[in-house]
Amino acid sequence: MIAEIRLRQFRSYDDQVFTLGKGINIVVGPNASGKTNLLEGLVVGCLGSSFKANDYQLIKHGCNWFRIDMVDELNKTRSVKIANQNKITKDFIIENKNYKKLSLANRLPVVLFEPNDLLLLIGSPETRRNYLDQILEQIHPNYKKVKSDYLKTLRQRNNLIKKEGSYSELFPWDVRLSHLGGIIALSRSELVNKLDQKITQTYRLLSRDKAQINIDYISSVDIDQYQSRMLKKLAANRELDILRGFTTTGPHREDLGILVNNKPILSVASRGETRSVVVSLKLMEIEIIKQQTNTMPLVLLDDLFSELDADRRAYTTEYLIDYQTVITTTDLENYLNISSKINYIKL
Repeated sequence: MIAEIRLRQFRSYDDQVFTLGKGINIVVGPNASGKTNLLEGLVVGCLGSSFKANDYQLIKHGCNWFRIDMVDELNKTRSVKIANQNKITKDFIIENKNYKKLSLANRLPVVLFEPNDLLLLIGSPETRRNYLDQILEQIHPNYKKVKSDYLKTLRQRNNLIKKEGSYSELFPWDVRLSHLGGIIALSRSELVNKLDQKITQTYRLLSRDKAQINIDYISSVDIDQYQSRMLKKLAANRELDILRGFTTTGPHREDLGILVNNKPILSVASRGETRSVVVSLKLMEIEIIKQQTNTMPLVLLDDLFSELDADRRAYTTEYLIDYQTVITTTDLENYLNISSKINYIKL
């Protein structure tokens, strides 16, 4: 549990300290008062990077560095410092030990809901792929590096395609891309299967609706023997790829499919039903991260309750009662009926 966070020259903050309670913390203030900046600071402090900006963009305007210091309930400390002096430098200090990068073991798990998450189901396939990947990066030690290596290899192959590379020139890159792609696709498929097992139950409790929800990973090749099948498809599609100017096969082209009563969600679901599915996915994300890491994640909700009716707010609050949660809002009326002890932070 995070007991305190200090933000110095971070976003809109000069130097400010926030004390957090172990349960539900509500950050209340008008628009542009720094509520989302506080959540972003918590994410950077826990995971080492922002969910919405590059490192240098986090530095307060007119300054050339920022620092985030956090203390947990056992008085253990962790800090992040980023400086922009001729070049960007990043330093992590955990219990007085210095690191240049945060390994998974040194990250603190976080589940974030922000307004853009409501676009998860209606946005591009990339949005849904990123949703799966950010969960996997928190539960699998090597996933982030595998994805980075895959994207680098993909860029190399695409550069060769634009030069109309021969089969012999492309083959080594095809082998590498297929190997990394197989790891990514299998990891995503396993995660989607876990989500699929409980999504209906969670959705029904949240929405009081009896609809059947199913989730499927939509792959460009069969998941079984993905690596060898992808390699064959890359070879078979070489002329097509050259014609289009990019690689048309692989996990960078795949998607997450969601059905309501066996029909595509966007063709049958109302706006409220769609939001309930998104919130259900985020609640399940919390459970999966807790199970896989044996750690209670920090839960951050950026103005979520303004998007939910009273019943959904009540269920979500009940679900989160055992987690340290930070919720931002401009209107306290949405929280007046919450029975649990609340720590209020006013901006």
